[in-house]
Amino acid sequence: MTQVGFVGVGRMGANMALRLHEQGYRVTAVHDRNPEIAKAVAHDMGCEAASTPARVAELSECVITVVSDDVSMRHIYASESSSSLLAFAQGRLFINCATVTPSVHVDVEQVVEEHGGASLEACMASSITQARQGTLYLMCGGKPGAFERAQPLLQTLGSTVRYIGKAGEAAKVKALVNMVMNCNTAALAEGLGLGEALGLNLHVLREVFGQTGAASRVLETDGEDMQARAHECYFSSAHAAKDSGIALALARSAGLTLPLAQATYEQYTRLVALGRGDLDKSAIAELTFRGRDR
Repeated sequence: MTQVGFVGVGRMGANMALRLHEQGYRVTAVHDRNPEIAKAVAHDMGCEAASTPARVAELSECVITVVSDDVSMRHIYASESSSSLLAFAQGRLFINCATVTPSVHVDVEQVVEEHGGASLEACMASSITQARQGTLYLMCGGKPGAFERAQPLLQTLGSTVRYIGKAGEAAKVKALVNMVMNCNTAALAEGLGLGEALGLNLHVLREVFGQTGAASRVLETDGEDMQARAHECYFSSAHAAKDSGIALALARSAGLTLPLAQATYEQYTRLVALGRGDLDKSAIAELTFRGRDR
């Protein structure tokens, strides 16, 4: 497959599209709910800024979707809409990269197959830099045939491509990855916030954390940003709240109570309510450090 379209070209989708474009794929069309974003990305690659998802599918052999939530995902695969991806699903492969409820991926696979196409979830445990460099960590779920068909393209986008199992399984793993990451982020914010309140040197504290049992990937990516109040968005607080909510819903369905995940979810929900959902997940520190605006 050399003709690829994108639905959803925000921070992640745009950089994935640019990566494929540079690696010799023909990006045929892009669509975004914000038409101006689609036009800008299309201009960079000399492709069409499609007015509908259907137009993207019409022009492409493979369509990669990077949308934000369950509602958006169901909208672009709506059976009753002539503007949805299903209008030209016959023979197409759809690779869905959004973190959404696992059952949505199951439903999408079913409806796509009913319309003659194939669907694969390719959940990403990476950020903008990795999308641009083609070093994403991709967790895939769906039919083995769809996974094999997508392999060359996925290998261009990711340095690690793992097949997890049937539709919905990769989404479950991704939800747990983000749940644990969010809990780690909240714990780090509390540790650094308490350290500052105790008058400790936070540069030294971060070094000690990194050399002991307090070490984590989040410390590497977010520790300095929390200290400096630098919350440029790589993974938004709004998405952190959404993804922790997905994991908590899975826990309820399994009959489990997860108090740490629940507390983290409530913190991120509070950030969103304060109008800070578009800040990076590191902004949870704003709720912890003494003297910061709440």
